[in-house]
Amino acid sequence: MKGYGQFCPIAKASEVLGERWTNLIIRELGSGSESFNDLRKGLPLISPSLLSTRLKSLERVGIVQRHEISQHISYSLTRAGNELFPIILKLGEWGHRWVRSDMSQNDLDPSLLMWDVHRNIDIEYFNNLNDGQRQVLLFEFTDYQTRYHRWWLVIENGEVDVCLKDPGFEVDLRIVTDAKTLAHYWMGDISMNRIKHEHRIKFDGNSQLKNDITAWLGRNYYADVKPA
Repeated sequence: MKGYGQFCPIAKASEVLGERWTNLIIRELGSGSESFNDLRKGLPLISPSLLSTRLKSLERVGIVQRHEISQHISYSLTRAGNELFPIILKLGEWGHRWVRSDMSQNDLDPSLLMWDVHRNIDIEYFNNLNDGQRQVLLFEFTDYQTRYHRWWLVIENGEVDVCLKDPGFEVDLRIVTDAKTLAHYWMGDISMNRIKHEHRIKFDGNSQLKNDITAWLGRNYYADVKPA
């Protein structure tokens, strides 16, 4: 990015953070992503070459650190990056208050939605359910007919895997809705009671999981931020 030619700290910070995707990479690293593949799952529209370029840029300015152990490469935020992460979160709070998405087709990304759900799901709830045995959730989005139509979440041994292909396990709860409705719920725009009342969601399977959906599904970090 071309510099602003000013010594102002805001200008210098903007030279680092003004590049497209940079703030979202910091968001993903601060949210627990470590591998290149995990970063791509949280940023499905970024090309591998551009992600690599941005990571190298963030390394050069001391925000990201690259680790290589036995040919396994991972990334993490440095001290500077960890200090920056809460600022990125506050930027998101401002955005959800003043310029929140209307979930139009241009904004709605089922990949990001399910990736966010999988990393925020209440693991402890499932650990206490049936002695922590494997639980499989199937989400079906009625507004998609592509490969993004079905998503499986496999919860086992304190971990959650998100799958676009059938993992071959028996499904404990099938949730049928449209991605827009689930995204509005996830971001705090609508209650689950209203979604059920308006028949915008259907369930098939374990009745306890169905009744407790708001307990284990949770919501996005910004769900409690009210619009201006």
